[in-house]
Amino acid sequence: MSERVILLVEDNPSDEELTLRALKKSNILNRVVVVRDGAEALDYLFARGAHASRPADEVPQVILLDLKLPKIDGLEVLRALRADERTKLLPVVVLTSSIQEQDIVTSYGLGANSYVRKPVDFTQFVEAVRQLGLYWLVINQPVPT
Repeated sequence: MSERVILLVEDNPSDEELTLRALKKSNILNRVVVVRDGAEALDYLFARGAHASRPADEVPQVILLDLKLPKIDGLEVLRALRADERTKLLPVVVLTSSIQEQDIVTSYGLGANSYVRKPVDFTQFVEAVRQLGLYWLVINQPVPT
């Protein structure tokens, strides 16, 4: 069985650091693969480009996906994931600062499993990440590979 990897798709270094700190503070010790734009996320998920040598069984248990990304935005990443048989069932949590109703509707329409607004307060952020980790890594039963 492969290890339970978390894929964090985040271009903001501060938000990346906060997310990693929140996971650690919540005793979520899974390996976190960080990619910083939508193109790199797709390269990782489809094992191409710089990630061509990624082990085939290293499939994320959950993807934490920001929407406002360089190169390819989060909605396009989500669209590409859901269009491919290899990735269409991967759990995707949109973790973003956007509260735009259209982003929420579009994310769910494209198959996001959850939409979570990043809390501004660190304590609330840690709690949100703790709950996400508990649910997606412990409680939720993943699709068999």
